[in-house]
Amino acid sequence: MRQFDVFVLDDTPDFDSWTPLFEDPSLGWFHVKDWNSDLEKLEAEWIVFTHRSIKIDRDFLNNLAQVIEGYPMVDAFAPRLNLNGKFMGGLVLDNAAGFKSIDENEKMRFVAAPIPVIGVFSRRIIQRTGLFDKDLPAALQLADYTLRMYHAGGKMFSVPYLVAEPATEIGFNYTLKNLIGPMWDIIYKCLPPTNLIAFTLRHPSTIAKWFKSKKTLKFKAEKATALSKLSDKTIKEISLKNK
Repeated sequence: MRQFDVFVLDDTPDFDSWTPLFEDPSLGWFHVKDWNSDLEKLEAEWIVFTHRSIKIDRDFLNNLAQVIEGYPMVDAFAPRLNLNGKFMGGLVLDNAAGFKSIDENEKMRFVAAPIPVIGVFSRRIIQRTGLFDKDLPAALQLADYTLRMYHAGGKMFSVPYLVAEPATEIGFNYTLKNLIGPMWDIIYKCLPPTNLIAFTLRHPSTIAKWFKSKKTLKFKAEKATALSKLSDKTIKEISLKNK
């Protein structure tokens, strides 16, 4: 059995030019145009979902292996991203922004989602969570997937020393500022009405979404939260802490 499977999302024009940085019998590479591609071919115990703009090398995977060994009860990890010495960490719930990156000096903690370009999940929790929602922008798919994972009984941990580096070609927007509409959809699907009301009040442009037909979205919400294991205590734990 392989140790890692790495799914590299590539939405760049030069898709056919990509090659992995190295090959290893314990590692499976999947170069895809969406993360659902080849998801049925998982063999490894741990799966890295990443964007082409992130460098996945031996150092990162060796560090990941140590983190996994150190926290055997955790189902998923949110690596930090080193952007020229400034570290962007996992995301927590925030009523104003929807999601907000934790402080770069934050210690170990559970988070609501990884940064938009890389997240690590155990195969066990993936089998319980299902597929990515392709109706969402790529930048929000990991956030939605992680919240659904929480409903399936998993948790995501941020460990400061698990750090990813950008690749030479940067082709992804790390911000979520212009994705208010689809972010509302995620909150509707995955979080309690109190979270949705708070977010809507801070973004009046989304008020109309309350009155539009949401048949498909309602079906997704019921599917995501059926037999949910996400407690109010956990929601508080993965939310922005009041200073």
